[in-house]
Amino acid sequence: MSQTLTGGCLCGNIRLTAVNPHSPHTCSCDICQKHTGCQTAAWLEFSSAEVDWNGQGGKPALYRSSAGSSRAFCPTCGSSLGAIDDGPLTALLIGVFDHNNEALFAPEYHAFEDMKPAWWQGCADLS
Repeated sequence: MSQTLTGGCLCGNIRLTAVNPHSPHTCSCDICQKHTGCQTAAWLEFSSAEVDWNGQGGKPALYRSSAGSSRAFCPTCGSSLGAIDDGPLTALLIGVFDHNNEALFAPEYHAFEDMKPAWWQGCADLS
């Protein structure tokens, strides 16, 4: 059974519908930290073909963040939305979804845990 999720940016200019989520995870790499302004970002992945940018603003603006990926954001309000890879993967930040309290959002692993600041690594299982 496929799962359809909806979401968007803070101002509502960028809206999306995404189908068949997989690989919920957190990441503490330096790119995620700069992209989100947080020590750890929480992600949900999709096949790029299953993400439809359907709001008035169309597709988000992109910033080339690495050799194989661009970071997506709203050009109006600046909300960080996700990462769009050159390949067939789009990772969306869990906070952009309208209803993100379901179990499918619970992270299964933590990427770049070694890049968490020392004070964050010492916290009891909060990541």
